[in-house]
Amino acid sequence: MCQSTVYLMKEDGTQEEVLAEVASIIPEGEKLRLVSLFGEEKVIDARIEEIDLLEHKILVRPLR
Repeated sequence: MCQSTVYLMKEDGTQEEVLAEVASIIPEGEKLRLVSLFGEEKVIDARIEEIDLLEHKILVRPLR
């Protein structure tokens, strides 16, 4: 599949998987609503840091 995985960048430089097979990201004020191909949804307080379409990887950084 060609959907991306969203990873949260931590302060120590590591990355934590938030949601796989993400089909859409919807900005909602200071939050991002992530929706997977299978209908799973997560809302996170974060901003997009980087989108790598070749690697199917989206990095987000927490706002707080």
